[in-house]
Amino acid sequence: MNHPVPPAPLRRPFAAELLVELKAAFADRVSTSDAVRAHHGRDESPFDPQLPDAVVYARTTEEVQTIVRLCARHDVPVIPYGNGSSLEGHLLAVQGGVSIDLSEMNRVLAINAEDLTVTVEPGISRKQLNDALRDTGLFFPIDPGADASIGGMSATRASGTNAVRYGTMRENVLGLTVVLADGRIIKTGTRARKSSAGYDLTRLFVGSEGTLGVITEITVRLYPQPEAVSAAVCTFPSMGDAVRAVIETIQIGVPIARVEFVDSLAIRSINRHSNLTLREAPTLFFEFHGTEAGVKEQAELVQDIASQNHGEGFEWATRPEDRSRLWNARHNAYFAMLQLKPGCRAVTTDVCVPISRLAECVVETEQDLKESPLPCPIVGHVGDGNFHVAILIDPNKPEELVEAERLNHRIVERALRMDGTCTGEHGVGLHKMGFLVEEHGEDTVDTMRAIKHALDPRNLMNPGKIFSWAA
Repeated sequence: MNHPVPPAPLRRPFAAELLVELKAAFADRVSTSDAVRAHHGRDESPFDPQLPDAVVYARTTEEVQTIVRLCARHDVPVIPYGNGSSLEGHLLAVQGGVSIDLSEMNRVLAINAEDLTVTVEPGISRKQLNDALRDTGLFFPIDPGADASIGGMSATRASGTNAVRYGTMRENVLGLTVVLADGRIIKTGTRARKSSAGYDLTRLFVGSEGTLGVITEITVRLYPQPEAVSAAVCTFPSMGDAVRAVIETIQIGVPIARVEFVDSLAIRSINRHSNLTLREAPTLFFEFHGTEAGVKEQAELVQDIASQNHGEGFEWATRPEDRSRLWNARHNAYFAMLQLKPGCRAVTTDVCVPISRLAECVVETEQDLKESPLPCPIVGHVGDGNFHVAILIDPNKPEELVEAERLNHRIVERALRMDGTCTGEHGVGLHKMGFLVEEHGEDTVDTMRAIKHALDPRNLMNPGKIFSWAA
């Protein structure tokens, strides 16, 4: 069956003259082949593909500017493309247009180790960036799991497993270069750690999901590699016990680097996918960064808190290869969960609530999922109140999609009732557009819409995402 895409205006006409002009400027870096368009017209969301009319591979900011100007001249939409790992339909060309593939813009432009900053192009992935930083003693900590591009991570305000200690892209992007809808190139922010100079345009574009401009350079914060790193796994008799252990850990101020929750169904899938033998029970994955003494102290304190909440079977991983195996298994959880139901698609949802309401939210969600006939594993970056549900459906059974969306509504409405948000890190894209109004109200969304109208008056930048063009 088809997963419904929210209503949007019909695909816009694609001018033959534009294709001629693009090919004159970019030669064989322009493609209209079905295979290339199909690759750029889908992501990891459950939506059916929506193909762009053409794909252009850009290599510089000036080339992006040329593409945007040509598209603006012919009133054709532009969709920025990074690694294609988004989950909410961000990349779908719902009105047609040109997909600008930024994967060849993957250079490190400047490493300023003394200032703990680096400036990169948007197509570089987080793993490529950290490989380039290996000899500096520094690293970039934002880790959404998928090997996403830094540009895509900025556009969706990504976070991930390290957010509890290092924050999200919102806190770690210092400045941007952006090509606006009319082709102007602007720079936001500086490498200074703070500024009171004017509107904070950097954070306007971080999280804008390509709807305000195309990001072509990003300056981000770096952090020293910790002297010591230790990881651990601990199981609990219930989800509530596990989450309460996390809440107590955060509330007493333990500077934990990562704490991930994985329910028993997700553990089963991880064991099968990664050839592990973890106990099939609600599980917390911990990681501690610091000095040898500091890591030891943190770990002992957290182990004590976990024990008080009925945690058991603490298993430590101090060798790098053991830690890597553990976290690789966690990062591959999404693909492992898909194997629980062969041939399925995942309707994913993520919410974030204040840490004090997390246990209540997770326990109530668990009850909803137990009453559903669909397999629905839960994982979460619970150190900052964020968890994810993958609702596995047979794409040929319409009733399963209906059930998935019912569960999604229950989960999101519960989070909003608890003063949380409809998405902690996936972004709005197509899937959460209705919830944005529920979360913020019409007047706030109208304010967002006014910004979009001011910067992109012809609605050319990734149209049909986040909110509707008209109220």
